[in-house]
Amino acid sequence: MQKGTKRNLFVAATYGAVLLLGILLGQNYADEQGNKPGNSLVPIGLSNNTWKIQQLIDLVSNSYVDSVNIDSVQNGAINHIISHLDPYSSYLVPNESQRQTEILEGTFEGIGMEYFNLNDTLMIVSLISGGPADKAGFRVGDKLLKIGNQLVAGVNISRERVEKLIRGRRGTALQIHVKRHAEELEAPIKVVRDQVTVSSLDVVYMIRPGVGYVKVRRFGMNTAEEFRQAVIELKKQGANKLILDLRDNGGGYFHMAIKLAGEFFNDRRLVVYTQGAHEEKQEYFSEQGGNFADGGLAVLINENTASASEIVAGAIQDWDRGTIIGRRSYGKGIVQEQFDFSDGSTVNLSIARYFTPLGRSIQKKYTPNWSNMVDFNTMYEGLWALDTLYAHGKAFQTSAGKQVYSGGGIMPDVTVAQDSNALNLFYQDLIQYSFIEQFVYARFTKQLPAYSIDNFLQGYHLPDNEYRRFIAFVRGEGFLISDRKTVDLRTVIESDIEALVGRFYFGREAYFKVKNRSDSFVRRALEFLEKPAS
Repeated sequence: MQKGTKRNLFVAATYGAVLLLGILLGQNYADEQGNKPGNSLVPIGLSNNTWKIQQLIDLVSNSYVDSVNIDSVQNGAINHIISHLDPYSSYLVPNESQRQTEILEGTFEGIGMEYFNLNDTLMIVSLISGGPADKAGFRVGDKLLKIGNQLVAGVNISRERVEKLIRGRRGTALQIHVKRHAEELEAPIKVVRDQVTVSSLDVVYMIRPGVGYVKVRRFGMNTAEEFRQAVIELKKQGANKLILDLRDNGGGYFHMAIKLAGEFFNDRRLVVYTQGAHEEKQEYFSEQGGNFADGGLAVLINENTASASEIVAGAIQDWDRGTIIGRRSYGKGIVQEQFDFSDGSTVNLSIARYFTPLGRSIQKKYTPNWSNMVDFNTMYEGLWALDTLYAHGKAFQTSAGKQVYSGGGIMPDVTVAQDSNALNLFYQDLIQYSFIEQFVYARFTKQLPAYSIDNFLQGYHLPDNEYRRFIAFVRGEGFLISDRKTVDLRTVIESDIEALVGRFYFGREAYFKVKNRSDSFVRRALEFLEKPAS
């Protein structure tokens, strides 16, 4: 097999952080980490290493007693091989490959609408500004009755079926019947599918005078340019300090991490280097003239900060450019390269390890977990056991004298303790069963608020009687919660409800502004950035 001439390195993650609620029609907002087509796999004949596999497939195809789907047989064989290499190499069938590419590139063909299934009715909870659905006249709070000729209300329709109805070729039209303010509109709304662009930045705003805040959701094709423009705009508003939030960012394109990290340095700096058994050492440098090369910098990380995010955090930490605040990052220090099959399927193959500028490997230890290999149905489940402990490996010293270590993830300079309430099993059940969304969308979406976004952000707090209503709602659903636990969890639950209300009324930015009011990571970052220089 031969490689194409153009190499596309990316840092893939095997998990994603779901930051939005519901599903974006035309794109899933769950932050699955994907890849960009790069090299092609071209058959050039059988080698001594491959003839047996191909001969077996031919034997099954030509001689087996029953008819079999050879594509499924080949896919199974590939999955079996790939699953035994490492936790991050993967095989994607064509639709999976296309979907993940769309997510990272930030563009897709759809209508730009997000819904929540409330009591078997699809309610619009967000629209992409300027997207096809927004232009067609849909409103947040509208309920979908029919998509084309397909009834979608009260029929227990699946998410996959809704996506199939919504998605389609650019330029094709769709008629959707809508109920608004408890009344069905006389005529369906016509929307024309088009290319929709979704930013890889969750939110950009001035969190305090002189302090900007940027939350990066993933490292997609446009992330570096989006971040550059965000920094320029924040500086116009007076920002001379910055909070870069990389929490729950599972990674993305390798070269985008390098470009974004370069925004924090004036000169040409080593950001990361890679090396593998079949890959010579390759160093990657920032370009000169970063747009935020001066000024205070705090980088927020947590246990779901992985891959490309760890490259950025590691470079900033090694060069003493900023302070890392939060909890130890995930610990994924292996680079994948994508190889394409002619049918549109792809293999994301681990080809090298990456190292921070000082030479640290942040890859956590992984070993085969053969105890899970019970039968063929479970052979791919939990094969790899990842070491959750942090083992101080080799020590390194920055130019400022700070001790940093290899050993599985980036250790923060300032640690933020885990919120025990967020780990509470009852709270996790609330998230899993979408109780907070159900309560908010059933209770607070009857009419628009009588106050402005500024008044909401500055002064709105959930009334006591509404919190009691929420607890009664949950208990009515059959969940047991003690009075003591209702007190312990009140702050975190109220924050979630307030943020979701803000998002429904005022959009995505309001959600993060409300959440950041009581966020312990953000509070520590502000304390660090605003303390007088010693």
